Amino acid sequence: MPIQIETVESRPFAENSYVVWRDGGTEAFVVDPGFEPDLIREVLADHGLTLAAIVCTHGHSDHIAGNADLKDAFPDAPILIGAGDAPMLTDPDRNLSAAFGLAVVSPPADRLVREGEKLTVAGVELEVFEVPGHSPGHVVYLIRETAPYTVLGGDVLFREGIGRTDFPGGSFDDLKRHIERVLWPLPAGTVVYPGHGPVTTVGHEKRANPFLT
Repeated sequence: MPIQIETVESRPFAENSYVVWRDGGTEAFVVDPGFEPDLIREVLADHGLTLAAIVCTHGHSDHIAGNADLKDAFPDAPILIGAGDAPMLTDPDRNLSAAFGLAVVSPPADRLVREGEKLTVAGVELEVFEVPGHSPGHVVYLIRETAPYTVLGGDVLFREGIGRTDFPGGSFDDLKRHIERVLWPLPAGTVVYPGHGPVTTVGHEKRANPFLT
């Protein structure tokens, strides 16, 4: 059964959340719910879906701001995040929301994920890879059963850009090294769904990304 991915862009940071489900299925998972979780709930309702999990790529506030709302609406949906970023969920200083006067707090993680794990969420298998540099515990999720492959990439790789590395715990050298280690070996057609901006492909970024070529 084909896999559907619907983008929900949240203000004020133009952050991309993704609702992912199988055609004909009754469950979905959401990647990185932002500041407008009501839009995510509308997508779920429109397609008759319940939420199976809240899947976080990292712990910055614009990617976790909707966690509490969705957890309230779907209390059985676990929150997943890379082990290195889990402390950000409950700490407005670490998740950078305090600096904007927002004080975002998420419920704590229900499950910590690490490189090498394979998860099945709403019937979709996700492979976990650690790609630090934008945040210390940033992870990306690879779906191999789509054609081409799909990467749910958070703030690692954008269309002709990369995630900021000037935040606490950031490192340009780490980010570049791990992009080259994790993403560059994937097929050129692999589609990357980023945390901001339009989708891109591994092949395009290897050719055209000014930060990495």
